Amino acid sequence: MTIFQKLEVFVLKTFKTTLEVFLDALRMSPNAQGYVNGSVTELLLKQHLEGLNYEVKRIREKWEGRKHSNHHGDFYFRKKETNDWFVLESKGVKSNSEKWHKLYNYENLRKFLYSHSEKLSWIDKTKDIEDQVVDWIFTHLPKFLNEYKESLYDYEEIQKYSKQNRTRETDKSRIIIALSTYSRDEIGDMITERLDYLASKIRVLETHFVSGVSGSSERTQATPRKDEFNVVSIDIVLRYDEHKFVFANPNQLESSGENAEHLQQNYIMGFVFPQTDGKLKLDLTDEWFDNFADVCATLSTENAVNENDMQIDNRNIIAEK
Repeated sequence: MTIFQKLEVFVLKTFKTTLEVFLDALRMSPNAQGYVNGSVTELLLKQHLEGLNYEVKRIREKWEGRKHSNHHGDFYFRKKETNDWFVLESKGVKSNSEKWHKLYNYENLRKFLYSHSEKLSWIDKTKDIEDQVVDWIFTHLPKFLNEYKESLYDYEEIQKYSKQNRTRETDKSRIIIALSTYSRDEIGDMITERLDYLASKIRVLETHFVSGVSGSSERTQATPRKDEFNVVSIDIVLRYDEHKFVFANPNQLESSGENAEHLQQNYIMGFVFPQTDGKLKLDLTDEWFDNFADVCATLSTENAVNENDMQIDNRNIIAEK
């Protein structure tokens, strides 16, 4: 059977429908696409590690009894011909980071790059940092100094601001009055246009660690504890042109301000810079590695999980031939 025929049979047996309906349903559901993308990420990550001579086992999602507090990851892994098993968690980058930080406005972009200047390889620390940031924007994103000079506000903020009784005119009120004539979709299109322009020169790599706080999780806040897994893998495909994995030891990441035993929800890991030749330049902070062996070098036998505690998912998917 061809791959197309295998897919057709799979869709018919699993979803009781045709490929055309399946594709239309997938297109209509961003949530379904995200779930599939997560599954693709995990499969490619497993293949990537196995290609590096590691043994990889999936961790069972539904445990027999209470889940072990140090096994809240997706995979167990160990270097072949060694005894120590470790836990790996697989995540992706925040999908709307640039929009969330409102980097479609010049002032937000300038302040953001200045705040994270230590993550920018093109910054010369012996010279004025803010001047370098402004020069970089002028050179690479000149529209922010002319065509995109005035700030944009999202539709909800425009509506909320417009309902307030304000008598004094300000730059913000003047801009919002002008924007209030546009529909939600039109405002969204303006923001998207600027974000697309921004992404042509710089893309933000930001984590999004969100976890539940049920009693069984032993968490005091809605982010993972640092001892739940030994390594976290981030697939940066949403900001890259392929599935690419970068890794960190959670104990080397800055702790949450609320509880030192927990991770923060968001870390700015670095940036991706599209180049004129079509290649992508990756700037990462020192805590993140694109070489799996480098993050494994931060682990020791004391970090390994007890093999007797492991619960491995041994389910197999049997494909029709």
